[in-house]
Amino acid sequence: MKSPVVKRSIVIAGHKTSVSLEDDFWDALKEIAARRNATLSDMVATIDAKRNHGNLSSAIRLFVLDHFRSVGGSASNLTAGGRAAAPGGC
Repeated sequence: MKSPVVKRSIVIAGHKTSVSLEDDFWDALKEIAARRNATLSDMVATIDAKRNHGNLSSAIRLFVLDHFRSVGGSASNLTAGGRAAAPGGC
């Protein structure tokens, strides 16, 4: 069975690192970066610089969750796929 977590390489401040994320979190992070007119590397570098503890993959998941909570008002507005649900349901 294929693991839902995929390891990806990314360059942060000139250094290559890897993060292990589910596709939905990766897609959500790319969506957030696009909306902010930022590169994925810049977005991950910002998350990395602001994290207090834990690993980078966890910090990215928390960032995505916090983003959609602030946009949608609560975690109940997230679909199982990690994206904000349309107003009024699905």
